[in-house]
Amino acid sequence: MTNAAALPGQPRDAVRSGPATARAVNVLAPNASPMTLDGTNTWILAEPGADLAVVVDPGPLDEAHLAEVIGTVERSGRRVGLTLLTHGHPDHAEGAARFAGLTGTKVRALDPALRLGDEGLAAGDVVTTGGLELRVVPTPGHTSDSLCFHLPADGAVLTGDTVLGRGTTMVAHPDGRLGEYLDSLRRLRSLTVDDGVHTVLPGHGPVLEDARGAVEFYLAHRAHRLAQVETAVENGYRTAGEVVAHVYADVDRSLWPAAELSVRAQLDYLREHGLVQPPPG
Repeated sequence: MTNAAALPGQPRDAVRSGPATARAVNVLAPNASPMTLDGTNTWILAEPGADLAVVVDPGPLDEAHLAEVIGTVERSGRRVGLTLLTHGHPDHAEGAARFAGLTGTKVRALDPALRLGDEGLAAGDVVTTGGLELRVVPTPGHTSDSLCFHLPADGAVLTGDTVLGRGTTMVAHPDGRLGEYLDSLRRLRSLTVDDGVHTVLPGHGPVLEDARGAVEFYLAHRAHRLAQVETAVENGYRTAGEVVAHVYADVDRSLWPAAELSVRAQLDYLREHGLVQPPPG
C-alpha cells in the first residue's frame, strides 16, 4: 500500500513538473495525500520534433491542473493527440473526460467504461502517435484494469500505481488480486531483464532510475508481508482487523483501513494456495 516510507536510496521528494526522459515530461497534480504521496504524476510523452503528444493519466478533475497540462504541451509547440489511462482510480482518471473535451482527443483504457471513442487497449497493443511508440503491458493486481506503458525509445516504463516512486502500492480486496499482482511484477521484471527497461515513470512519487531494483524490492516486500500474515494467522490472529493490528503495527493508524483491504487480498491468496485455512463458519 502507499505509505510515507521511502525506498532505500531513493529521495523523499518527488520530481516536480519537468522533463524526466528525452520523451517524458511530468506535470504534478496538486492532490497530495497519504494515498497519493506528493500528488498524481500526469505524463506528457512526445517524440522529439513531433507536433503531437500523448498524455497519460490526466489526473483528478482539477481545472487548473488540466489547464497546466494543456499549457505545457502547447508551450512545447505541440498539441495533444491522444489520452491514455493506466487504470480507473479517480486520482488518475477523474479528469479524463473533461480533458478529452478540452483537447478534442480520444481516451483509451482497458475498462470500456473509461473510454471515449471506439478504441480500447489490450495486451500486446502498440500505440503510435506522432512517431512515438508505446507498448501496452497488462499489469492487473492493484486493480483489475491496471496497465503499464513501455516506452522502448527511452528504456522506460510508465507504471501507474503498479510500482510507485516511493513506498509500496496497495492491492485492495476485492478488485485487487495478489496473485495477479505478483505475476505483473514478474512481467515488469522481465522488461528490465530482456527489454532494456531501466527507468520507472510512476503514477506517484519520484522517477526511479533502477527499474529492476525497484521491482525486486517490491517482490521481496510482498514475500515478507505475506510471510508475516501467514505467521499471524498460524499464531491465532484470525480476522483481517486482528492481522492488521499485529502485522502493520509500524504503519500510521490512518492507513490501517487501507491495510485491512490489503490483508484481505493476502488472506485470499493464502487460502487459494492452501497455506491457511478459511475462518470457521
